[in-house]
Amino acid sequence: MKFEKKYISGRFIVVVILAMLIGMAILARALYTMTAGHEHWTKMAKVFVIDSTNIKPNRGNILSCDGLLMASSLPDYKIYLDFKSGGADKDPEIYAKKDTLFHENLDSICAGLSKIIPDWTPEKFKEHLEKGWKKGSRYYDVTPGRHLSYIQFNEVMSLPMFNLPNKNESGVSILPRNNRKKPFGSLAKRTLGEMFGAKDSARSGIELAYDSLLRGKPGKGHKKKVRSNYTEIVDREPENGYDLLTTIDVSMQDICESTLRDQLKFLNGDMGVVILMETKTGDIKAIVNLMRYDDGNYYEAANFALASLMEPGSTFKTASLLVALDDGVITPDDRVDVGCGVLKMHGSLMKDHNWTRGGYNKALDVTEIMMYSSNVGTSVLIDNNYGSNPQKFVDGLKRIGIGEPLNLPFTGMADPRIRQTDSKYWSKTSLAWMSIGYENQIPPISTAAFYNAIANDGKMVRPRFVKGIMKDGELVKEFPVEVIKEKICNDKALKDMQTILEKVVSIGTGKKAGNKHFPVSGKTGTAQIAMGGNYRGGNMWYLVSFCGYFPSDNPQYTCMVAMRKPGYPASGGTHAGPVFSAIAQKVYSKRLATDISKAQDSTSCPIPDVKTGDMEAAQDVLEEFGIRSSSSNPSISWQTAENTGSKINFTPVTTDDNLVPDVTGMGARDAVFALESKGLKVKINGYGKVVKQSIPAGREIQDGQEISITFDRNTAEKKTTNNEQHNSHNI
Repeated sequence: MKFEKKYISGRFIVVVILAMLIGMAILARALYTMTAGHEHWTKMAKVFVIDSTNIKPNRGNILSCDGLLMASSLPDYKIYLDFKSGGADKDPEIYAKKDTLFHENLDSICAGLSKIIPDWTPEKFKEHLEKGWKKGSRYYDVTPGRHLSYIQFNEVMSLPMFNLPNKNESGVSILPRNNRKKPFGSLAKRTLGEMFGAKDSARSGIELAYDSLLRGKPGKGHKKKVRSNYTEIVDREPENGYDLLTTIDVSMQDICESTLRDQLKFLNGDMGVVILMETKTGDIKAIVNLMRYDDGNYYEAANFALASLMEPGSTFKTASLLVALDDGVITPDDRVDVGCGVLKMHGSLMKDHNWTRGGYNKALDVTEIMMYSSNVGTSVLIDNNYGSNPQKFVDGLKRIGIGEPLNLPFTGMADPRIRQTDSKYWSKTSLAWMSIGYENQIPPISTAAFYNAIANDGKMVRPRFVKGIMKDGELVKEFPVEVIKEKICNDKALKDMQTILEKVVSIGTGKKAGNKHFPVSGKTGTAQIAMGGNYRGGNMWYLVSFCGYFPSDNPQYTCMVAMRKPGYPASGGTHAGPVFSAIAQKVYSKRLATDISKAQDSTSCPIPDVKTGDMEAAQDVLEEFGIRSSSSNPSISWQTAENTGSKINFTPVTTDDNLVPDVTGMGARDAVFALESKGLKVKINGYGKVVKQSIPAGREIQDGQEISITFDRNTAEKKTTNNEQHNSHNI
């Protein structure tokens, strides 16, 4: 077929013109959408899709060194009402409809709220809500002064008006929060740290220091309108925070806290600190900061152990004489005539603690100067050897580690303040008074780290509070032991000081810190506290302390005890020494009890003790260890466990919804879940397994009822050690 060019040319022109017209139409439409129609389509987009929102992750848990839960997050909620939502503030018709809806349901709403929160009567709730309606509040707190648990929240959201599918119509808004719970109450409270509840952000302690690991990463999502409802769409799942495995030992923490509290009460002290550190690793096994409040009781308050700068008193003599031993300017055999215990130094009187009784009235060697804590002897040795070059002494303090910052990750951590020779406060007496623990300010943690270095054959390690991070029960990263100084001094000086510190306890002022079962080393300290910038006045306060380690021949732990007390007598040996001794005794006994388990026959396969609770989880663990188990009704998850010696028998637990369940034998998590799922409010005492519940099993549940459950980690062990721990408090 033959094509005519003239026909082809005409058709081509028509096609081009049509294409141009279509293109111009599309362009015109686009321009209209971008200009005149922009507002319309923007509104339409917002109707069907809500901009992306953050999805909060779960905050990580804080665990003790043996995996016990010390801090965890449980959700709670605030519910608010907008009385002018849905256009009620602009449209009288909508307002009238909303008014009718509100008042028709008000009585039933208030009755329901009162059942959920029995503290308020229906009448009080009615008065409260009507007040908000009359004011026309846009953000009115339904339950002022309290947050709702997950169970309470769901119950409130089932009430009339709150359960409307269209939240804009009801005016309900919800503010969820991760509420931080501490199963052991105030134990190590200041070390674990606090949260700003309203902001759900870390405030202090481990919570703040490791916040970036604990808080996780938020996810992303958006809402899409499907018919008349909005559907939540997750674009990116949140990453939950890591769990932290701390170095804290719960039982050691309890020992330290209860022992310190008893002595503070006895001395009428207002503040006390205990630091218990594992020698080789620097792991902080316990750290206590107690302060007396207006009610006369002692609570975890400011972090004195890390942040409080104190004049250490005679515990500092160890550092002074170690510098001189390391420099080789003195030996343990060097002697000083301390006379009657009073010596004029650069125009001021240096006094021994027994000067009113005539002093020692003889020459003391270096060992005896430490044993008897002679101020005169120490200051003469330092002044004679460094008086012409005090900077050498100051440099020596830094060299042995007592003056070095520890660089711990805690906000408010204080660094040691050693008096500097170029300071305007330096005087002729500074060197002498520095040597006995005045004119220097040292936080207790620095003193503990220094003595720990002596115990650790001269190696100074950084105090460690967190051993590692965990994810889904697995250790994903372990924080290594950090060495600050490989050697704080030469070997001879170290050996001499170790010998001296043991004699301080066995013969000298530290006798009350000793123990008849194992050798103890350390040094006492008594410092007068300056009041109003001076040390004179009738209202005198003292810092009594003891810092040392045990056992001397193979150090396992270093312990620092410091207390502030009013008036005289005041003695680090007499008042702080017994606290150290009691702690050392209980901790060492605990260690021995642990070591006995090593005598177990390696060929045996012991049947573990299984808590009452979720059988499926328990069976998974038992299967991993090859231990047999059986149940009469495997379809029921909640079961009690019986150890027959050869296997575990599970028995189903069934209770009526209206009856109190039996939680005896359960762990904390299972017990709390079982009780709260029945609508009970739970109070916890102790840790371990449930041994007692305040409301017997099988009793009918009353609305808003509260139940207390008591735990015991090991009842048999507790009975045998009752005499030692008679003052231990409920956690």
